[in-house]
Amino acid sequence: MKTRHYYGYTIVAACFFIQAVSVGSMVTYGVFFKSLQAEFGWSRTFLSGASSVVFLVMGALGILLGRLNDRLGPRQLILVSGLVLGSGYLLMSLLGAPWQLYLFYGVMVGVGMSSHDIVTLSTIARWFRQRRGLMTGIVKAGTGTGQLLLPLLASSLIVLHGWRNTYLFIGAGVLLIYIVASRLLRRSPQEMGLEVDGHATVVGALNEGGRGILLGEAVRTRQFWLCCVAYFCVIFCLLTIIVHIVPHASDIGLSARSAAAVMSTIGGASIAGRIVMGATADRIGSRRAFIICFIVLLTALVWLQGASRPWMLFLFALVYGFAHGGFYTVLSPTIAELFGMSAHGVIFGIVYFCGTLGGAIGPVVAGRTFDVLQSYDSAFLLLIGLAALGMVLVLALRPLHSLA
Repeated sequence: MKTRHYYGYTIVAACFFIQAVSVGSMVTYGVFFKSLQAEFGWSRTFLSGASSVVFLVMGALGILLGRLNDRLGPRQLILVSGLVLGSGYLLMSLLGAPWQLYLFYGVMVGVGMSSHDIVTLSTIARWFRQRRGLMTGIVKAGTGTGQLLLPLLASSLIVLHGWRNTYLFIGAGVLLIYIVASRLLRRSPQEMGLEVDGHATVVGALNEGGRGILLGEAVRTRQFWLCCVAYFCVIFCLLTIIVHIVPHASDIGLSARSAAAVMSTIGGASIAGRIVMGATADRIGSRRAFIICFIVLLTALVWLQGASRPWMLFLFALVYGFAHGGFYTVLSPTIAELFGMSAHGVIFGIVYFCGTLGGAIGPVVAGRTFDVLQSYDSAFLLLIGLAALGMVLVLALRPLHSLA
């Protein structure tokens, strides 16, 4: 028997808005590139480095937050990270020195972002089993919504009010959404007398939160390390595109507003990718959904090599955006599928950290390549090679024979 309203859907809604405002605000960084270069004269390598610090801090803290979420639940973790994230953006309005960029954006935004995926998606995995992929996809559609709306909004606000005031608006919005959403979160359905997927608790019912292997067992498996390296390749590619696609679009002749629209197109297409690939993972398994995402990504990256006209770049954004959304959706269900739920948060956090290492390195490599060669061609070719390697690794993944 199911309850009339399953509170898991409230959890989904809260996590949707957390994803929208956190990732949406973060990807506006590329929109600020030209303004920051014009005011301070900083190179793209230097600006990309701040983004890399975000991902290093976010990934490293994500491991700790994954373990804390397994034990304590999401409410306080989301509240504290939201306060730090919003404060980082507010302080960016006062930016005046190189070290401040790396502190306010690199460190504080990194700390604030450390919970947005690990805590929300691990919580969703505890609340849903039968539709885990779809619910994860709906939550991650919040990311796509943020990517669709916030770059365009930031671009318009910069024109109307300047980049400093725009950061004030972003910081205030982040604080509001995080404070409200954090109050709605709960660790698991068992806290509310429910079972996974909304069934009333009955004696002897399966508690999925107790099924699976622990971290010590997981790290001794081949599957764990294949996931880590494959996700490194994935996020190396994805974050390089996210950080550099707006300045690249400007370089080939698009206006500032049109270049921001390319980023928004990626966000819009990623909404479809998140929901479709989440539902696909429920039907055919997360590993196969991963492979589909790699095929789409490789297609987009090959197309990007010759995308010299605006319409070609927008077509790239549509195809790439679908893969981008899919990748971020299928990882958490894949970890649950391979290792179970006993240590889902910390295992997810470690694999995610490996991805953030790629996300930290990729934008800096691309920025340095551009500063030296005045072109992204070589950097984009490297992405093709890494995407191909990642697909080979995921093809080698096999489920564990049993869960503890």
